[in-house]
Amino acid sequence: MQMSYLAVFLILLLPISSSSSASTLFEKKFKECFINKLHGNSESIEKIIFTTSSSLYTPVLESLEQNPRWLNSSRNPLLILTPFHESEIQAGIRCSKELGLQLKVRSGGHDYEGLSYLSKTPFVMVDLINLRSIQVNLADETAWVQAGASLGELYYKISKESKVHGFPAGTCPSIGIGGHISGGGQGTIMRKHGLAADHVVDAYLIDANGKIHDKKSMGEDVFWAIRGGSATSYGVILAWKIRLVRVPALVTVFNVEKTLKEGANSLIHRWQHIAPELHEDLFIRVVAQNSGDKSKKFKAVFNSVFLGGIDRLVPLMNESFSELGLQAKDCIEMNWIQSVMFIAGYNKDDPLELLLDRTTTFKSPFKAKSDYVKEPIPESGLEGAWKMVAEEDTLAMLILEPYGGRMSEISESEIPFPHRKGNLYNIQYLVKWEVNSKEASKRHELWAKMIYKYMTPYVSKSPRASYFNYKDLDLGQNKLHNTSYSKASVWGKKYFKGNFRRLAQIKTKFDPQNFFRNEQSIPLLNSFHS
Repeated sequence: MQMSYLAVFLILLLPISSSSSASTLFEKKFKECFINKLHGNSESIEKIIFTTSSSLYTPVLESLEQNPRWLNSSRNPLLILTPFHESEIQAGIRCSKELGLQLKVRSGGHDYEGLSYLSKTPFVMVDLINLRSIQVNLADETAWVQAGASLGELYYKISKESKVHGFPAGTCPSIGIGGHISGGGQGTIMRKHGLAADHVVDAYLIDANGKIHDKKSMGEDVFWAIRGGSATSYGVILAWKIRLVRVPALVTVFNVEKTLKEGANSLIHRWQHIAPELHEDLFIRVVAQNSGDKSKKFKAVFNSVFLGGIDRLVPLMNESFSELGLQAKDCIEMNWIQSVMFIAGYNKDDPLELLLDRTTTFKSPFKAKSDYVKEPIPESGLEGAWKMVAEEDTLAMLILEPYGGRMSEISESEIPFPHRKGNLYNIQYLVKWEVNSKEASKRHELWAKMIYKYMTPYVSKSPRASYFNYKDLDLGQNKLHNTSYSKASVWGKKYFKGNFRRLAQIKTKFDPQNFFRNEQSIPLLNSFHS
């Protein structure tokens, strides 16, 4: 017996006194369908399906949560599916369709707007925590990585196999590889090697009918789309096959802090001209932040990874960025995996096993936005931004990540991620606060909107571009069912620029019923709904 979407929705609207029985009815229908699809061949159902009435529902929901803003909401999933096998995902997709539910996937739980945690319509969360095997093949310098694996687990596994291989992906170890690559995946060695998504050579994807595809069967178009173009708009990623990169046995890192009195503003102004033009082995980002309290203090941290030794780095800095005054004593030599630890905030000699910890150390509500800069911002423009950062009464920062190097050599349309030649650097605006209340959220989110508005004259235009992995629903969002291509273009062209139309064409052909959808999923090209 099938239940329509309307039937499920009406059940959810029943009075409180009826909600328990309605929920029980729904759970029963889903479990019946699930077991039927698997012909009774599933693990113990209690290890896979967690309903809201289960004592484990809340611990499972919160286990990978990065932002308390998403929890304690009436928009959380009706049930959580934690599959051990691909057949259980297939059954979950088919049962969700039959019951008129949406399906959302969590690989690491880092979506900035919590789109795997929240929905205005009834949905099932598929949590890939049990699907995270990693198989490294040094013979052809590749690895198969299941979508539930974290970046830290991948980096750790590579380091145990080789001291001269790495992978160009993000800086936070607990990010899930499934979602990270599906939005691009930038990190500290992108100027040398490009993005994580630039290094995908194959993938396994389950479509809306529950069919498993590899690169060949999904076709070149879909394979193009899922590498940086919102893979969750097309299906459930099971695994990526990635090409590893060579890293030197010795790398060098440094952190140099400067206050405004020590010339931070003029140094950042100079950095804009230098950082994107530096040798591709050298990555220097700027973390411009306040002290996280009401003291109105400001500092800029020049945070760097260099693919080589101090003997090469110091002369290179003296020649290219002497104003920073870098000395050998400011630098630490280490191997590549230790540099991953360093950038993540650990010490050089901390155990590598810390990379395997999937829980975020400092969980607090936050809001982020992003921009791209194509022309150096004048010192007066920067000064105004730092004033706003210093005056915010909670932790606020701008993270400036330089492009150039390999990033400028790859075509805008090679994969859906379009931010290549002509971009000096990416800005991430980030504000965190302690009290998880609506009032606090509103106040601090307003700060993010205000600094974003202030920066308008200084950043990219037509479109004002943003990075898809720094998800921002302020840019616009889809309606409940089908949003027209033209309306979705308001936000879509900011993330994907000229690639957005092709993404919609591919979506229309591959998922014509728009089963895989969320507030910022790729729309159907022929959809004329509001």
